[in-house]
Amino acid sequence: MRGRKLFGSASRRLKLTLASSMAAALCAGVVAAAPAQAQVANPYAKGPNPTEASVTATTGPFAVTTSNISSLVSGFGGGRLYYPTATNQGTYGAIALSPGFTAGWSSIDWLGPRLASFGFVVIGIETNSRYDYPPSRGEQLLAALDWAVEDSPAASRIDPTRLAVGGHSMGGGGSLEAASDRPSLKAVLPLAPWNSDKTWNEVQVPTLIIGGESDTVAPVGSHSTPFYNSLSGEKAFLELNNASHFFPQSPNNLVAKLAISWAKRWVDNDTRYSQFLCPGPASGGLSEVQAYRQTCPF
Repeated sequence: MRGRKLFGSASRRLKLTLASSMAAALCAGVVAAAPAQAQVANPYAKGPNPTEASVTATTGPFAVTTSNISSLVSGFGGGRLYYPTATNQGTYGAIALSPGFTAGWSSIDWLGPRLASFGFVVIGIETNSRYDYPPSRGEQLLAALDWAVEDSPAASRIDPTRLAVGGHSMGGGGSLEAASDRPSLKAVLPLAPWNSDKTWNEVQVPTLIIGGESDTVAPVGSHSTPFYNSLSGEKAFLELNNASHFFPQSPNNLVAKLAISWAKRWVDNDTRYSQFLCPGPASGGLSEVQAYRQTCPF
């Protein structure tokens, strides 16, 4: 009798051990599968898995349609619209970009098709006056987004809940103004930003600032750095080695790589692009990077 009880106890222990092992294996399988399932479940992720080569290429995976924006639109001075030609990808996020003081959209127009080819609607604006200061540029960026969502040729393709802003110089300073006024924005992309207001504690929208080490118009020490330090949300700051205030006016693969990755991560919630932001580009030696800071992990 005692022998049978001992055998029975041993048998039960074996069954419990096997059951526990199977449960652990199933849990491990669920955990291992979760990231892939989460990615598949993201309705905003578009395009193939990104690589270093793809995010630095001059064009992304989507063909782009381009059209002029009339200067008769309300709230901003017209400009240029870029959007993916494909209609089978669901809706796209939209990004409005402003040029800098005294400049027209043509000064940074390389950014329009580059961003659009990765699955965004891009509104490159002309400002009401080339002498508009950042607060006005911020209002015009928001007006451009509203026009794009409501009246543009790409209106039916835009998700109005996934909008972003950016710009160069006073346009970059204007993008901070826009984020302050509309906290529902998903991302901000100020390039060599200029603004007389140095503190942006109220801005919690994820913001990527890119500045130039040799910028004498908006020196990083009195513009980009205090802007970055004051932001309350997720953020990153790239300082380009020996770059002037006008670096955004020429195509730059590193600038494009980070801008695309930031927009994909926060507008599309596409964590596949976090690899290009965290830990981010390294500085030193012959690197194009003077410094890079961020609030990883994203």
